[in-house]
Amino acid sequence: MEILKNSWGGGKGATSDCNFSASTPNLKTEAANKLAKLFPELVVDGQIDVDALEELLSPDLKDENASERYEFTWRGKKNAKRIADAPTRDTTLIADKKGSKDWDNTKNIFIEGDNLEVLKLMQKAYSEKIKMIYIDPPYNTGSDFIYKDNFHKSYKNYLKETGQIDKQGNSTTTNKKTSGRYHTKWLNMIYPRLKLARHLLNDDGVIFVSIDDNEIANLRYIMDELFGSNNFEGHIHWRRRKNQPNDRNKMIGLVAEHILVYAKNSQTYKDSGVGKIPLTGKFSNPDNDPNGPWNSKPWKVGSTQGGSQYEIEYPEGRKVNGTWMGSKDSYQKLLKQGIIYFPKNGKGEPRKKIYLKDRKKEGQSANNWWNFDLAGSNEEASSYLSNTFFNGKKVFSNPKPTKLIELMISLANLNDGDIVLDFFAGSATTGEAVVRSNLKDGSKVHYILVQLPDNLDNDLQTASDSKSRIYLKNAINELDKLNKPHFLTEIGKYRLNMLEKVLKKENDASNINYIDKGYRVFRLAKSTIKQWDENPANFEKQLELLRSPFTQESTNAQRALEIAIKSGINLDVTPEIDGDNYHFTTDDKEVFVILGNYDETLLDKLNEKRKLQNATVVLREMSNGSGSEVKFNLLEKMKQDIELNNHFSLEWL
Repeated sequence: MEILKNSWGGGKGATSDCNFSASTPNLKTEAANKLAKLFPELVVDGQIDVDALEELLSPDLKDENASERYEFTWRGKKNAKRIADAPTRDTTLIADKKGSKDWDNTKNIFIEGDNLEVLKLMQKAYSEKIKMIYIDPPYNTGSDFIYKDNFHKSYKNYLKETGQIDKQGNSTTTNKKTSGRYHTKWLNMIYPRLKLARHLLNDDGVIFVSIDDNEIANLRYIMDELFGSNNFEGHIHWRRRKNQPNDRNKMIGLVAEHILVYAKNSQTYKDSGVGKIPLTGKFSNPDNDPNGPWNSKPWKVGSTQGGSQYEIEYPEGRKVNGTWMGSKDSYQKLLKQGIIYFPKNGKGEPRKKIYLKDRKKEGQSANNWWNFDLAGSNEEASSYLSNTFFNGKKVFSNPKPTKLIELMISLANLNDGDIVLDFFAGSATTGEAVVRSNLKDGSKVHYILVQLPDNLDNDLQTASDSKSRIYLKNAINELDKLNKPHFLTEIGKYRLNMLEKVLKKENDASNINYIDKGYRVFRLAKSTIKQWDENPANFEKQLELLRSPFTQESTNAQRALEIAIKSGINLDVTPEIDGDNYHFTTDDKEVFVILGNYDETLLDKLNEKRKLQNATVVLREMSNGSGSEVKFNLLEKMKQDIELNNHFSLEWL
């Protein structure tokens, strides 16, 4: 594993390599850098000595069984790891301001594109910044869409998947159960995405993954491997159907789905505060207790529980010697306060009152069975989606209810400024759940949704069952009425557009004004930065790189955005623009993108605008006659001026 080289300046010391890298981070290189910091003795000739690392970490190399361990594997796993670790160079995100809502003020993000590529593009800006991830990936039912990831031609593969390349090159497929690689294809799809997702989670972050019976066992193995079995928080069973199926061909009717929950670091999550769900118990106040509504629990302990033994006199005069929850002194104190009461006109067993006001402070812990009355059902979600947004037409099969995801948001213990990520966004239920949760709690949580823009016309042609064809036809017809293209992402965006109107009908309009109801749209696209082609046949074409490092069809705004993303700038940041120069700033990152002409005074001017201790300056090399001289003089100035060298890193394109 090779150690990453530094750019020029920024207090890091100058090197011969000061070119801007259009690649996203290589996860293996990132891991090597962390190892080098912890164990500098492992670095030999700029690389990690793997043998030395094994010797350092292995407690007993003489044990002949030391190299043997349990491992979950399948055909293609090594390549799935390789896909996850490999950086991407040939993609970027393009802003779609026209398709957005309240661009200038919102911090919510909606990305149209293959989530594998998008997750890689997010690595630098959002590493360890996501508090909660929820995904509802394609279930391996034997006919679902399965992503095919091509390690070398990721963007071309994306074009195929979205129907932008002819059908002969289309990489959508069915995954028949008769296939010898039925599970393998699904595992190779989900593994790299989960691995990349883990890098985005905060140390106190959590991930929820919905799945059905087909892959629950395999998913648990993968999650244990990537997140650690010690970070497993629970396996939730959600009853998604209200009705009871009666299929004579099935031994067991399927009414529930699974949700696996893992923390990035279980202890850190618990230290930051375990989230609670809304109270589900029934509270009333039949005796007009001044402390307000209450319910109760037995004062007498069960047969397997410990307690204190003493005699209690009932209001009717009967005396009972038993084992009780608290000491006799505690009992007498609670009895005087009216917190102990005897039901059935004094004849029933003593019970302790539990007040609603106290339970609200404590919150309620979740269990691993979520019934539809608590978390909603597929039927409710389908009815809500069709009746509220699409004129009663069902356009989506088995959407998740917002109540389900709102429960997860409660458990994640989110604070203002936290981010919820869903990279299988579907009909944008997660986006609506975040907005509703903010409205309910007065919080300021933001979302990032990622969804492949499935071509619904193509999906209709390949749909394997009549129900799917009906939903797809409905979706296409509804999008036609809205004058929208036939892509799945249009359903989610329309839902988010109409949400404000829906909420105003349900709530006081004044409360709606204070929450973020907008979203910024970005589309996955080909990189604006030209890539060197090593094929000798394309040599003359590559000479164009000497004239400009950028594609002709791209704009300076698009070029600056790509540089910002790959330098670690969040997507909700609006740059300060001065001609062809762009200034991006976050809480922990500052980037100047210089695409126009400049001279030797550039750094002094930027130093006046600098807001953070360190800033990166990415400069387009000027093609005029003075370009090389200006570059040389700027580098010399960096060497001679300690302040500039300490505050700036220079990278050229």
